[in-house]
Amino acid sequence: MSDAIKHECGLAFIRLRKPFSYYQQKRGSALYGLNKLYLLMEKQHNRGQDGAGIATVKLNTEPGYPFLHRLRSVATQSIADLFATVGKEIKELEKYQPEIRKHPGLMKGHFSFMGELLLGHLRYGTQGKNNADFCHPFIKRDTIPARNLAMAGNFNLVNTEELFSLVNIDPGEFQRQSDLAAMMEVVHHFQVKEDETSPGNISVSSILKKSFKLFDGGYHVGALLGNGDSFVIRDPHGIRPSYYYIDEEVIVAASERSAIRTSFNVGENEVLELMPGQALIVKNDGSYTIEQILEPLERRACSFERIYFSRGSDEKIYRERIALGHHLSGPVLKSINNDLKNTIFSFIPNTAEVAFYGLLKGMEDYLNKIKVQRIMAWDKDFDEEKLTEMINRRIRVEKVAIKDVKMRTFITEDSNRTEMVQHVYDITYGTVRNGEDTLVVIDDSIVRGTTLKESIVRMLSRLSPKKILIVSSAPQIRYPDCYGIDMSKLGDFIAFRAAIALLKESGRESLLDELYARCKEMQRNNHLQTENLVKQVYKPFTPEQISAKIAELITPPEVKLPVELIYQTIEDLHESCPTNNGDWYFTGNYPTPGGNRVVNKAFMNYMEGKDVRGY
Repeated sequence: MSDAIKHECGLAFIRLRKPFSYYQQKRGSALYGLNKLYLLMEKQHNRGQDGAGIATVKLNTEPGYPFLHRLRSVATQSIADLFATVGKEIKELEKYQPEIRKHPGLMKGHFSFMGELLLGHLRYGTQGKNNADFCHPFIKRDTIPARNLAMAGNFNLVNTEELFSLVNIDPGEFQRQSDLAAMMEVVHHFQVKEDETSPGNISVSSILKKSFKLFDGGYHVGALLGNGDSFVIRDPHGIRPSYYYIDEEVIVAASERSAIRTSFNVGENEVLELMPGQALIVKNDGSYTIEQILEPLERRACSFERIYFSRGSDEKIYRERIALGHHLSGPVLKSINNDLKNTIFSFIPNTAEVAFYGLLKGMEDYLNKIKVQRIMAWDKDFDEEKLTEMINRRIRVEKVAIKDVKMRTFITEDSNRTEMVQHVYDITYGTVRNGEDTLVVIDDSIVRGTTLKESIVRMLSRLSPKKILIVSSAPQIRYPDCYGIDMSKLGDFIAFRAAIALLKESGRESLLDELYARCKEMQRNNHLQTENLVKQVYKPFTPEQISAKIAELITPPEVKLPVELIYQTIEDLHESCPTNNGDWYFTGNYPTPGGNRVVNKAFMNYMEGKDVRGY
């Protein structure tokens, strides 16, 4: 999307089910697990660029020898940095034992990360500071192996403050800043209780049932226990994605189906979805169960996964993004008065490319229909030249924008920074006929509108089209998300700012004070979670009115040509992505009560001028 937002994180889990000597003989390397972890993480690098981390657990180590190891990085290329560090340790070992790679048992004893259980994570920070301390996996250490824990996940919780009181924990500053730290304290609390009750024979299922019923949010979490047990669990609404693959050699889980398929070269139907509320539990002997830990609730899988977050190499996601673009062809044709001859189509940014193909397909379907109608209307009144001209008509497609190298503004004072920002994209001159062509550009979604105003619209206007039509494959983003995406400040949303502007223009600004007073009253009565009051801000206006106001807000004062916006409808979104109907950021219909509390708190923050997160 042209306005970058924080992605949802990525998880990679591997449990080797054979001895290292097996992989040495069958797969050519005792480091098979680490190689696959690297590949699984690289194939999900789109899910996290703030940092990465790995943790491993070794089985059957001698008492007193370390069995849990972790490494984290916030380097620019964090995955590469992690595995370069791992590689350096191997090279150091080879200085003294040149043949060590040929002896898996010896290597396991000397190489830190040669574990049968492997956990990897890619971080996009939605909470906490952006340093290595906040990178997953987190670990809890104990002298008793069964009480050691490494955890990582793709999630946000909206009830972290309440969690600590539920288990009588007084959190430190670090725990207050991290959802995972809060979750880990609770899980570890019940892990210790379980080991006290059944030392040497803990039930992972029991730990999960006691702890995860306390969490309000969307999550896909993986964990390694020091006794060799492990698990992956998904929230009961299925908000966050979770997939797994099992054969006689490995048990694998990840945030994306295509990452598993590519990394292990398996078919689509071999990679299964972990269903809402389920956990994949692996015992220390390599056996596994799929258990229903939490009662499954209404499926509300995140639709942004299909629109933007997940890699488009997954065949189902690819088809859904094509459908998103295709559904927009009707409204676009209406906006351009079916004038394809004088319209140019393009896309910004590159993540919108697949939806662009869908839009293009819709245009081609219409054009082919017109060709047939015209030719039929000619009867026999045509010659070769006339027929050739009709058949050769094409949709006009151009690459009108190219994202340039990342622009640095460190030598530019604030007053000139906008001037620098508008040059993030470069345009292809000569693609548009001055004052004649309408320029249609599709984006995957529009969040803040900042990049559109400060860069894209200014840039496109330099081509001097008759009109600029910006199309979003997602509906209007109106409400905060608190289940994985860092979108919690209402004032950041261009749709919210447009609704506020319309309220002021229509003399209904007093509605904001009324809603604020109601929010404060609900807060006093501990009822903030009962109703989303921000829906009332949008209620007086149609989506088309808000789109028109957004178009005004993203048009710089010096740009005099018409700028129009078309958004995807909620109905067409659901038809395009039938299995991912989580739409709370568009509709305000949150899957858990915590969402209502967050949106109302975000509104109060807005009214009080606080630039802080809503949870």
